[in-house]
Amino acid sequence: MDINRLLIWTVTVSCILQIIYAIRSSKRLITGWVVVSAFVLAVTGALYYFTPTIAGLIGGSLWIILIVTPIIALVHVNRLLAQQKFKQARKLSILVRLLHPLDGIKEQPELIKGLELAQKGFIDEATVIFQRYQSSTTSIGRSAAITLYQINSRWLELLLWIQQNTTPEILAKESYLLVMYLRSLGEIGDVNGMLQVWQQYFSSIEKTDLSTRNLAKLYVLAFCGEKEQVANLFNSSLLIYPQTIKNFWLATAEQASGNYETARELFLNLINCEDVRIRTAVEWRLSQPSKAPLIPPLDKDVLEQIIIEIKQEARYIGKSQIKRQPKATFLIIGLNLVAFALLVRFGGSTNLYALYNLGALVPQQVLAGDWWRLLTATFLHFGWLHLIMNMVGLYYFGRVVEFILGVKQYLFVYLTTGVGSMLTVTLMYILGYSPENFVVGASGSVMGLVGVSVAIFLRDWLKNRGSIASKKLQSFLLIILIQTVFDLTTPQISFVSHISGTIIGFLLGMILKH
Repeated sequence: MDINRLLIWTVTVSCILQIIYAIRSSKRLITGWVVVSAFVLAVTGALYYFTPTIAGLIGGSLWIILIVTPIIALVHVNRLLAQQKFKQARKLSILVRLLHPLDGIKEQPELIKGLELAQKGFIDEATVIFQRYQSSTTSIGRSAAITLYQINSRWLELLLWIQQNTTPEILAKESYLLVMYLRSLGEIGDVNGMLQVWQQYFSSIEKTDLSTRNLAKLYVLAFCGEKEQVANLFNSSLLIYPQTIKNFWLATAEQASGNYETARELFLNLINCEDVRIRTAVEWRLSQPSKAPLIPPLDKDVLEQIIIEIKQEARYIGKSQIKRQPKATFLIIGLNLVAFALLVRFGGSTNLYALYNLGALVPQQVLAGDWWRLLTATFLHFGWLHLIMNMVGLYYFGRVVEFILGVKQYLFVYLTTGVGSMLTVTLMYILGYSPENFVVGASGSVMGLVGVSVAIFLRDWLKNRGSIASKKLQSFLLIILIQTVFDLTTPQISFVSHISGTIIGFLLGMILKH
């Protein structure tokens, strides 16, 4: 396996998945990503037909410039927006516009400028910008109209505008519009109506990105007085939000739960904050009559499901106020790097003699008594590309498993799946079912972590039927499918090691307590 072939595979799979996701997505950013992905895929395919030796390098370069970079930049823009850092977000959005001037991204810098002006108190100037774009016929126009009402806390007018200018189909497709619909209902005190909208559009909310989904959960929980769960959100998935935003919504939850004096004190502490939009929102909140919502039993089930999802998300993502470091994962990565350095020192990482002398798996030698090769082979790698791929996979999958299982069980799973996959390769070779007679790499252990993750998500889904577990389960099953196809179509890849590591990991995940 060389880097050119790996890039061809990566570009092909990534572009196909991007096109499928864009077509199925409920978001408005669809057409441009389909066009760009199809273009990169077509160029890579044409080059593979005419000049296969450079297809991966050129296609990979286009993929990084036109797809990977804009996506990473957009993620960072959204992060800056959540942190209310509008100036930095606007500058970065200009770069995104240059690389991907489609799907409404070209208007984004100007709209962010409007938010920046509103934050500083230049409401009239901000209003001019949003009025320039507002419309009920386009997604960008609807976003501008919504923001225009939001910065002035004209929630009843916003609610009426949404009801008069949108349809259920539009609400289902545009996540920002749907989230603001939920908030406007909560702002005017129609909590039961808000919960009914949540139930009605639950499938659409599930399809949105994680940050949008959590914002919708924040609004619902705050207006229902679930102050502990609001605090949990801000301590986990919404940790990046500025303290003023956190205090505002914690005060809202206190008010909705009936703690009026505590809420009033928290609101008054925000009345002089620098962000004019928050001051306006506080004034609106203080002007409303204090009344704790009465939530019917069926709607309480909705809240319970949201709370379950928040707990699952914190469990899987591993975010908290006390930042946890995956120490065991770092330790294993370090051991692999040390083994690689020894290979380089004693002949090179692609030198078969060096690999053999340091412990590569050779079935005949295992039968002759070198049982230690079942373990040492999992720390050796054939070339830097092999090492990087496995270490990236180990870091990505290892952190989640380590946080969920704990260090001891995590190390047990990692070593057991690694040794177990090497033992399976040995047995399959002896029985004549596999030609693999020289194997190195941590991929059996890495795929073991994938298998454990599938078991964890499956058990959680069977227990709670949570959407987070369901999405994670689908994602990891897709990873296994892609890895299997890759193994079967790529020379020098140990399919037996990968699939056996996955199976062993899955079985351990179904047995171990977590």
